[in-house]
Parts: sequence; structure tokens; C-alpha cells
Amino acid sequence: MYPPPAPAPHRDFISVTLSLGESYDNSKSRRRRSCWRKWKQLSRLQQNMIIFLLAFLILCGFLSYIHMADQWKALSGKPTEERKMMPEVPGLKPANPPVLPAPQKADASPAFSKMLPQRPRKHFRRGPPHLQIRAPNTDSKAGTQGDTKERAAAPGDAHQEENTQRTVISWRGAVIEPEQGTGLPLRRAEAPAKPSPLVTRMQKEPALLNERQEGVIEAFRHAWKGYRQFAWGHDELRPVSKSFSEWFGLGLTLIDALDTMWILGLKQEFEEARMWVSQKLNFKKDVDVNLFESTIRILGGLLSTYHLSGDRLFLRKAKDFGNRLMPAFMTPSKIPYSDVNIGTGVAHPPQWTSDSTVSEVTSIQLEFRELSRLTGVKKFQEAAEEVTRHVHHLSGKKDGLVPMFINTHSGSFTHLGVFTLGARADSYYEYLLKQWIQGGKQETQLLEDYLAAIEGIKTHLVRHSEPNKLTFIGELTHDRFSAKMDHLVCFLPGTLALGVHHGLPTDHMELARALMETCYQMNRQMETGLSPEIVHFNLYPPTDNLDVKVKPADRHNLLRPETVESLFYLYRTTGDRKYQDWGWEILQSFNKYTRVPSGGYTSINNVQNPHKPEPRDKMESFFLGETLKYLYLLFSDDQNLLSLDTYVFNTEAHPLPIWALS
Repeated sequence: MYPPPAPAPHRDFISVTLSLGESYDNSKSRRRRSCWRKWKQLSRLQQNMIIFLLAFLILCGFLSYIHMADQWKALSGKPTEERKMMPEVPGLKPANPPVLPAPQKADASPAFSKMLPQRPRKHFRRGPPHLQIRAPNTDSKAGTQGDTKERAAAPGDAHQEENTQRTVISWRGAVIEPEQGTGLPLRRAEAPAKPSPLVTRMQKEPALLNERQEGVIEAFRHAWKGYRQFAWGHDELRPVSKSFSEWFGLGLTLIDALDTMWILGLKQEFEEARMWVSQKLNFKKDVDVNLFESTIRILGGLLSTYHLSGDRLFLRKAKDFGNRLMPAFMTPSKIPYSDVNIGTGVAHPPQWTSDSTVSEVTSIQLEFRELSRLTGVKKFQEAAEEVTRHVHHLSGKKDGLVPMFINTHSGSFTHLGVFTLGARADSYYEYLLKQWIQGGKQETQLLEDYLAAIEGIKTHLVRHSEPNKLTFIGELTHDRFSAKMDHLVCFLPGTLALGVHHGLPTDHMELARALMETCYQMNRQMETGLSPEIVHFNLYPPTDNLDVKVKPADRHNLLRPETVESLFYLYRTTGDRKYQDWGWEILQSFNKYTRVPSGGYTSINNVQNPHKPEPRDKMESFFLGETLKYLYLLFSDDQNLLSLDTYVFNTEAHPLPIWALS
């Protein structure tokens, strides 16, 4: 065997070629040959790295081009997209759209500038009321400076919001040119929009605020002072301890109060709250929310504020939140779970049962239907209306009355034989009527269920107390009557009056008046002038000449709105000023027994002890969202301020527009 030959030695060298008789002329052909030679001299690793780098730069450039092209397309095509966003209905003309002037400062001089006439519109477009700036000269400079500061302070989305939206919002002397036709959702309309007749009213000088309205504004500012100082951005104020409590961690009080501030004309407070919504409100959070409570307070509050202000920030937030609530409907029966995690999308029933309450699953329809109408996304309305249709066909009712619980798996009523208009069932009846009104009075199934329920109430739940023969609504448990009535039931007088206003039987008004008297007495017969949470009526003559008895566990007051809500409806439908007087008494009682000097109002434990009402150290969000709003509207003599022919209020007092037929 011979040893293998030794390998030839490796030599590195540079080849130099001399070309005699030629001069270097910097020609392109020579440069190409030189570059190719240099490329061939590189190692394979170096060549691969250069190729990868070039590919990466090309990809980045391509993606940047696409992004910039989309932005330019969005800016140039925004009016078209806004028109496409709103579904339309054949044969419909717009309802009298929400026509509220941009808020005036509550402490402004009574001498308001006159509104300029509205120019007719040439094109039909669905969307919020268009707010055209017609500010007086005296305010234009200040308004411009304020907008400039706000735009500079809002980064990212807020900055874009200010540039595209704030230029059309004015607080003083604003004229709203409604460009929205409110029709049944998920279809298209060809009829052109017509100017709202309410614009003519707005051209006149606004009515001055009366003393009682000023009193409501002062109460709101005092409550807001405490929230802003001690609970800003949190769910609820604890006014006594000057702290806050969280429920969902989504600024519940702030969102619930947005439309109230707009209606009361509180410019500074609204602007500050809007900035928080733009910069701080983020729904991408790992937190469980109650479907019902978050729908009526957050979704309803955002939709209402969008309608009143025309600011699309609130509609975008509403759509985002609505999408995050949809997993709650993913049950075998399509009856939604009570709770959903808006960050993870996991929905579930309460820990103690697989049931949902009937009032919760049937009192989200106004909001989800309106969200579909505004966005053109059908799933919101379809999911909510599937629940309504399902409940309509269920057995277990008693002459239109429904049990309190429904199982999310079987879709059947549970705890049969128990009927109440209090907690867990109350707003089912309210939303039957209000959906019918919202939809232009076309959905006869809703009306039939509502009318049947009122007859069932008259037959099974109405009784009269002793000694003053007060008409009240009791409860029925397996055919056994109980003279127990929640303060929550005081929504019913207002609902009955609203139905009569929209053409339902006039005998409903007789019951409404009688129940309104009862709800007033539930306040008046207490030593503090404030109603307890629950009362029991005397069916036999008592020794103390009082119609109501209150158990120690029931004598708390949570600043609830139901009595003043019904007072508002009764005054609007009858014009009887005693209802305004009753509301003023209740506001005075709130000021005397629940007001906290450092800011805010607190619920109390004992309405029967004026010397020691025992504050509970909590201000519910609905005190600002409902109670004070209804009081302000009650004291207004302007029937067109949030007209009952234009708006329907959700169960958290957030006004949404009525869809009207031609």
C-alpha cells in the first residue's frame, strides 16, 4: 500500500490583469465587470447575508407603502364609508333625530345668542347629528384655543380624533344639522332625508334654566367634585372615606354620567371626561363584567353620548365593547350567560347557579339593536332578538307574567310559580314596550306580550292598602300573595304613562296615576323623605295610621331613580305640576340626608332615622346617570327637550333615537 499523495497547498492570491494600450474611461461595461468580479470574490455566507438584507429592506418598503396607501384611502374615502356604515330601510324617512344643542355653560349668562338658520341638505347620509359650528364671536377665540390645547395633549388615537371630529363640535350657539335617518336596521332606504322639524325650534332663543334646574346642576357638580377628586377613572366614589371602589374597573360612573353632563350643559366636565375616554378607556382587560349591567351603563352610555354629541369616538368605543360582550351568547340555548370576560372572551354563569335572571337577558335589546343599526353589523341585533323570540314562546308564564330565572342550557324558565315586578324581572316588562316604540311600533309580538303582561298585573298583583287605599303591586309565590313591593317597581307608573303617550289604552293612565301616588307616599311617609329599598303594605287597618311597614333589613336607600323617573313621565304626559313639586321634595331630602360636604352623595342605611341615617359610603353610578338626569328633565317645561316622540330611554336613562316610519 502506498501512502496517499499529499494535498496540494492552498494559495490565496489576487489576480491583476494589465491591459496595454487601453486607458481607463470609467465606462459602464467596465464597472459591471468589476462589480461582478467583486461579488464572485465574496464568500457564500457574505453573499447570503447581503441577499437577506436586501430582501428585508424590500419587504419593509412594500409594507410601508401599503400602510400609507390605506391611510390616504381612509382619509379620502371617509364620507363614503360613513354613509355605508349606516343601514337604511325602504320606505322610511328619518325619525326626528336627536336634536340637542351643544351644551351651554350652566353658569353662563342668560342672554343666549340666537341660532342661525339651517341650510337644507342635499344628500342623504346616515350617521350622528352633524354639529355645525356657529359660535358667537365672543367665544370663538376661546373655543379655538381650548381645542388646540386638547389636540396637543391627546396622543395617538386621541390626536387623530381631535383633528377629524372636534372641529364640528361647538358648545355655544351650535346648530345641529341632523343628517341621520333613523330606520329599521339591516336594510337600505332610498328615500331622501328631510330636515327635522325640531331644528325650527332650535333657531329660537333657548329657554332659561329655572331655579329647580339650577338646583340639579349644583347637586351634580357637588357629586362630580367628589368623584373627580377622590375616584377619577374608577367605577364608584366612596365619599365618606374619600376613596373609591371598583366593580369592572372601567370608569363606570364617568361613562354613566357622560350624556347627563351634555344635557345639563356642563362643558368643562364633559370635555375632561371625553379626554379620559379617548386616552384611558381600554376594554382589553382581563376582567369579568355582568352582561346586563355593563350593557345598560357602558354600551348604553356610549351610544347615547354619540347621538347627542355626534362624536364618533363614542361609537367606536361602543362597537369595541359590544364585540367583547358577544361571547356571552354562546350557550346551547342562545340565552346568554350573566358574566363575560371582556379580555379573554370566556363567558360563564354565576358561581352559585347555571341560571340567568329574566330581566337581565331581556333588557339588553335596545342597546344591541341600536348598535347594529349604527354599524351595519347584524350579529348584535340577531343575538339579542333571538332571546326575545325564545322567551315569547316559552311556557311557564301566568297571564303574561314571567318567572324570575331562566336556564342557559335548557332555555327554560326555572323557579316556576314566582312572579314579581321587582328585582330580576322588572325591566323585562319595560323593554317589551320600549322595543316596540324603538322599532317604529311595527313589532306586534312585543306589543301583544306587553299588553298581556299589564292585564296579568291587574289581575294578580294589584292590591289596595289600609288605611289610605294606596294602590300597590305585590308578589305572587305559588298563588300566595305577598304585600311586598320593591322601590324598583316604581318604574311602572312611568312605563304605563309612556305607553298611553304612544296610543295604548287610556285606562293604563289611571293605574299609572294611582301607582305614582303610592311611590310618592313611600318617600313621604319616611322620616327622611326618602323611600326604603322594600316596603310591606298593610292589608288590614293598622294602629299607626300608616300604609307601609319597613323591616330593618330593608330600610336603606341607594339613591335610586325609579320614583323620579316616573315623575318625569307623568309630568310629560299630564302637565300636572304636582309631580314637579314631589320631585323637588325628594331632591331636597337627598341634599339634607345624603350629601357629603367634601363632595359626593352617599347611600344611607336608615331612612327612618333623620338624626342618624347611617351613611353607607357609596355613590352608585346611576345617581349621576339616572336620578339627577330625570330630575333635571322633570323640572324642564320644554316638552321637546329629549321628546318622548324622538327618544326612548334605556333602563339606565340613556336616550336612544326612535326609528320612525314614513
